Parts: sequence; C-alpha cells; structure tokens
Amino acid sequence: GLDMARCGAYGAANEIRQLLRNLHLQAAMNIVRIYTGADGESHFEDSEVKLNQENIAGMLSELQPATGIVFRETGPDYDYDWHNAPRRQYVITLRGEFEVEIGDGSVRRLGPGSILLAEDVTGHGHKSRAVGDEIRESIFVTLD
Repeated sequence: GLDMARCGAYGAANEIRQLLRNLHLQAAMNIVRIYTGADGESHFEDSEVKLNQENIAGMLSELQPATGIVFRETGPDYDYDWHNAPRRQYVITLRGEFEVEIGDGSVRRLGPGSILLAEDVTGHGHKSRAVGDEIRESIFVTLD
C-alpha cells in the first residue's frame, strides 16, 4: 500500500520546489567573466548560467562543453604579475580567497564557491594574488 506520510512529505517538497521556482530563487549561478576588449585591456563582466532544467536532484543548467579539468593549490604568497589566461577556462574556488586586478585598476575579490570565466587570452591580461594566509584550492575547467 501507499505510505501516506511519505506521499505527504513528497507532495510538500514538490510544493516548496514550485514556490522556489516561482520566486526564481537559485534560477542561475553567478559568474564573473574576464575578457579582452577591443582596447586590448581586460574587463570584468557579471554574467550567469541559467538553471532552467529540473529533475529529482534539483535545478540544472544545460550541458556546457568542456575539454578537461585541472586541480590547483596555491599558497598564501601567490602573487602573479600581468598575464593572460592560458586558455578559456572556468576557475572555481573551493577554499581560500584571491584578487584579480585589470588594467584600469579595478579589483575583484573571489572566494569559496566563486566562478571566474577567464577569457582574456590576448591583450594586456590581468594580475592575480592570494588574500589572507590560507592555502587556496581551485579547479580549472578548460574550454579550449
């Protein structure tokens, strides 16, 4: 037979999921994009990946093509002068914080859970440096 308590909880969970969907909570993940403009300088752009598919496990984006994954650890003394991204890649920070600086002096601080889409493979590039005294762990998801 049917377990009414379980069906009730499942129904309640579906109602909550519907409410969240209606409120557009968690409908996207935020991404900081860094790219080379026509001026040859790197620029920041706030963007997002839409979570527009739902299954039993939650809200999902469409499948994004990627070519590989690199795991990286950097120490608190990490301070990388002007450079370009070696390829188009997502940089997902798991632990620690860092700052990215572009040519006009703008700085973004990114920490655990942040997603940076590095696309400034040409031009002047950017600087990146550790913040604080914690080891930084990150994952690069390569796109090219």
